Amino acid sequence: MSTSETGDRVAGEGTTGDPVTEVKKWLAESWDPDLTVAEWWDRLGRSGWAAPGLPENSFGRGLSRSETVAVQEAVADFGALPAPGGIGLLLAAPTIAVHGTPEQRDRYVGAIVTGQEAWCQLFSEPAAGSDLAGLQTRAVRDGHEWVITGQKVWTSGGKVADLAMLLARTDPDVPKHQGITYFAFDMRQPGVEVRPLREMTGRALFNEVFINEARVTDDAVIGGVNNGWAVANTTLGFERAGLGAGGGSAAASTAMPGSIAGDLDKRVGDLVGARARGGSGGPGGLGNTTRLLMAVARELGATEDPCVRQDLVRLHTLSEIGRYMSLRQKALKTEGGDIPGMGNMAKLSMSIIVRLSRDLGLRMLGARGMLHGYDTGADDALSALAPGPLGGLVTELALFAQGPPIYGGTDEIQHNIIGERVLGLPKEPNRDKVTPFKDLPKN
Repeated sequence: MSTSETGDRVAGEGTTGDPVTEVKKWLAESWDPDLTVAEWWDRLGRSGWAAPGLPENSFGRGLSRSETVAVQEAVADFGALPAPGGIGLLLAAPTIAVHGTPEQRDRYVGAIVTGQEAWCQLFSEPAAGSDLAGLQTRAVRDGHEWVITGQKVWTSGGKVADLAMLLARTDPDVPKHQGITYFAFDMRQPGVEVRPLREMTGRALFNEVFINEARVTDDAVIGGVNNGWAVANTTLGFERAGLGAGGGSAAASTAMPGSIAGDLDKRVGDLVGARARGGSGGPGGLGNTTRLLMAVARELGATEDPCVRQDLVRLHTLSEIGRYMSLRQKALKTEGGDIPGMGNMAKLSMSIIVRLSRDLGLRMLGARGMLHGYDTGADDALSALAPGPLGGLVTELALFAQGPPIYGGTDEIQHNIIGERVLGLPKEPNRDKVTPFKDLPKN
């Protein structure tokens, strides 16, 4: 049987020519709309085309971000179902590719790129605020296992996650950054309760998670015991890069990964091009905001308004700057260089883009911008009003715009990191790095 029929590829076999040409050829040989979603994602993931930006030893092809986006666009343009999306592919897989053992890469990354398991992120806590290292969830060793107790919040996709990136405190007798461990945590076990948090968009993208004496085994420790802060910073770096301007996602899959969502057994051809307003998704389309608002401007006859035209050009310019910064970073890395604070600057730029998009969209909609549908029935009713379904997308984007400057590290945190780590400005005086965590004041 050929490799295109099985989806497998030879270990260490990289992409040697133009990746877009190669993936188009592979798609022509491999795409079959009569497969199940699970069968197609298995074929796509094992070929290296689901996450081509991952290293070759982690089910990827070692491509740059811009090349990865071009491949994603080629898959979508071909008419095939894109790779399984979500936090697993965005954060967990690249983190485990960096810090995981070969066995962990095979076990976890393989199940992510083939869509078998969905992930969420258990980092933030109610009492820690923006001080992630102040987390108080405990992990106590019990033989070859760890017993986990604590509470997490702002957990995207927690209701449909099979596994989680969990940060827990394994040693309270050392300074707070030194006693944290990073676990691959089973979300489907007893002792884990997920409660949705309804947002003003009408969705429930975020959840709070209560953990009461749940368990995780030693072989699920990523990066070593008490080395979780370093591993977490790798995850945060991927998060800022992925969420920031220029990070983009060319195509979001209409099927959800994992054993809970229920999409794996569906016929893959039935999901291509489908559009659905789920109860747990985000506003979507952040990477296509300029095109969305241009369509709204045309629909409302606002394309000749000089203020609208100026803001549309500003949006386009900010997006292009982000894209060129990504290309510049790639060029520098090939020469062993780097742009200090690149991820933080991209994240800040994204915050500017969503605020500008919010203000421009609502200005064009006028009074229509005060209306929003919070369920399917309301969506349908509002779609009858000009500018049709686009208006709902604009108001949802406006309502959601308050989130991106907070999640993934607030704008204030990004400014602090740039000031302290890039510009070398002095930190606020404290003894957090030398005082045992148990002796620090708690919120």
